Amino acid sequence: MKQVRIAVLVSGGGTNLQALIDAQGRGELGGGEIAAVISSKAGAFALERAAKAGIPGYVLPRNEYASNQAMTVALVDMLKELNIDLVVLAGCMVIFTRELVDAYPHAIMNVHPALIPAFCGKGFYGLHVHEAALRYGVKLSGATVHFVSEECDGGPIIAQKAVAVRTDDTPETLQRRIMEEAEWKLLPEAVALFCEDRLAVEGRTVIVKEK
Repeated sequence: MKQVRIAVLVSGGGTNLQALIDAQGRGELGGGEIAAVISSKAGAFALERAAKAGIPGYVLPRNEYASNQAMTVALVDMLKELNIDLVVLAGCMVIFTRELVDAYPHAIMNVHPALIPAFCGKGFYGLHVHEAALRYGVKLSGATVHFVSEECDGGPIIAQKAVAVRTDDTPETLQRRIMEEAEWKLLPEAVALFCEDRLAVEGRTVIVKEK
C-alpha cells in the first residue's frame, strides 16, 4: 500500500498535532506520514512542535490574503505541490471554501470539541463550544472527527466519543478533559483508518471496514 502523505493545518498551540506526532512515533498512523504542518499564523507554537519532530513547517498567513477563498486557492496549490493525500484540520481557525473540498473529496478531516450536531457550525470554536454546552446544561459532551464538506462542521461523521460533564466544570476544565479523553485519541485513530483505506462514505454515513 502506498504511503499516505498527511498535511496538518494549524493556527495555534497544536495540541492535536502533538497527539498525531506522538501516534506516528508509536507507529500508530496506519502507515501514514505527517509530511507537512501548515499554519495560518506566523509564530504559532504548533510550528515549533513540527520542527522538534523534524516535520517541515510552512506558513500561509491568513492576513496576507484578501479573502478566505484567495487563501484556499493558495493552500490547494501548496498541498498539490507537496503531493498531499490527506488534509487534517487540527485547531485551524480558517473556514476554507469549496476549492479545498473539491480538490480533496472525503480526504479532509476535522476534529470538533462537541458531539455533532450539538454545538457546532459558525461561531462554535474553542472555548465558545464548551461555554454553550455548560449553559445548556448537557450531561455529556465529547468530540467528533468528521470529513469536511462545504457546510461548516456538516460533513460525514467518522468517529465520536462522549465525555461526562461535571457539575463543577468550567469551560476550561471541560475543554481540557475532552482533549485528553476524546480528541487526542479519536483523531489519530481516524487518521490511521484513512491511511489503512478502511473508510467508505455512503451518503452521510461513514462505514469502517474490517481489517
